[in-house]
Amino acid sequence: MRRAWSVWTTAGTLVTAVLASGCGAGDAADGAAGAPRSGGTLTFAVGSDTGCVDPQQVASNDTIYSVRHLVDSLTDQDPATGKIVPWLAQRWEIGDGARTYTFHLRPGVTFSDGTPLDAKAVKATFDAVPKLGVLGLLAKGYLAGYEGTTVVDDLTARVRFKTPNAQFLQATATHSLGILSQASVRKSPEQRCAKGVVGSGPFVLSKYVPAQSITLAKRKGYGWGSSLWKKQGEAYLDRLVFKVLPESGVRTGSLQSGQVDAIGSVGRADEAALKASGAQLPARANPGIVFGISLNNARFKDERVRRAISLAVDRKQVAETVFPAGTRPATSILARTTPGYADLGASLAPDQAKARSLLDAAGWKAGGDGVRRKDGAELALTVKWFANAATNRPSLELVQQQLKAVGIRLELKEMQIAQLAQVQTSGDFDALWGNLTRADPDILRTTYSTRLANAYRLPPTDLDGILDGQAAASDEAERKRLVEQAQRRIVERAYIVPVVELQTELGAAKNVHDLMFDASSRIQLHDTWIG
Repeated sequence: MRRAWSVWTTAGTLVTAVLASGCGAGDAADGAAGAPRSGGTLTFAVGSDTGCVDPQQVASNDTIYSVRHLVDSLTDQDPATGKIVPWLAQRWEIGDGARTYTFHLRPGVTFSDGTPLDAKAVKATFDAVPKLGVLGLLAKGYLAGYEGTTVVDDLTARVRFKTPNAQFLQATATHSLGILSQASVRKSPEQRCAKGVVGSGPFVLSKYVPAQSITLAKRKGYGWGSSLWKKQGEAYLDRLVFKVLPESGVRTGSLQSGQVDAIGSVGRADEAALKASGAQLPARANPGIVFGISLNNARFKDERVRRAISLAVDRKQVAETVFPAGTRPATSILARTTPGYADLGASLAPDQAKARSLLDAAGWKAGGDGVRRKDGAELALTVKWFANAATNRPSLELVQQQLKAVGIRLELKEMQIAQLAQVQTSGDFDALWGNLTRADPDILRTTYSTRLANAYRLPPTDLDGILDGQAAASDEAERKRLVEQAQRRIVERAYIVPVVELQTELGAAKNVHDLMFDASSRIQLHDTWIG
């Protein structure tokens, strides 16, 4: 079995260290709990709903937590090592300089509607992705340069790309490329969002009430889970209920009172109360693009202004004041658990004196109220943020104070997470607050290449060639060099202002066991049980 070079052992070592300090909920209690038990309902409280239950169109963790369990993927990724391992595909070959990927499927897999999961279904799933357009930016980015899929036989599918695509093998482990039934693929994107999809996963969609809850039921007869899972066959739990509770305090109180079994997005302010109540707090650092202020570069064309904004931010203060214990300040545009991460912390050290000097040189002079002005206009920007994490508002309020100290007015505008795609594609924003999770550095290309969606309106530069080069590099060392070069370009030109590495921290009741994180720091509930 030949593998692409989409992961590095150095990154795998870092991930292992994180997992050792906080892996799956209930691990410490399992010895006393006895053998795993089947049955029961796990109620998980999240902060938001994207308004869609199609895995290919969902990019927010709060919704990914649920829809991930509807679909299986061709491969899986070991969170401890970064290695790509079998799931629906028993084996695969990579050929023609990473232009072709041939997957050999395991026999006997069916979708929940009873139809077979075969090479035709793989082809239909991938062929439909480009048609999603801006509605499926993650999936579309993973298939950049897609030429088509050939059905070699019932259980063999060969995926072809116009140019080398080094990141694709890891992409096949993501929820975005989970395999859908041909009936689901034929539905419109709107129908898939509202009514859900038919997958082969360990759970099926039972009920969806937008902005309120997503309910999943155990798939009877399931028997083709990831090779990483502890249990083979059906899941332990009978039902999963993802309940939308936007207020972090309400989520915390619901866990303490036993109204829910687990919660997402635990903030530092809630840690002490949860620990005191006996709750578990499993945590894992997210790979991918760190939390930060993503500037609309069409509106902020002056690099001196962008760099001043970045220099004014004290990342360490934000991480240690707002986020869960153990959260680290950003030291690159990528989190340190991402393969190919490069430490650029020196370029991201706060320096308000230098920030003021850059703004002076750019012609922005301090006014009587402390806000800088140029040609009668204030130096101000509005950051649109989304209510899907308890840390979002306090983080931005702290950054707001930091920018004020150098003469920049920062306004905050709260949006609903369901508006994210529309806001990004419209370009109607000064800046957005958020992050993007993926355990492969190609996330830089799918997010910042001007040859793709280019949501943040970067100008065409040599960065495009660097990003394309790392995607095509067949040599591990060369790819790593290009990924580091790309990080340096993004950070030094301040296209984006990295702030803090996201650490996903959950809360779980004492009787919840084996609630695990996958390689993207999202939850895996097939092995989870209550008892």
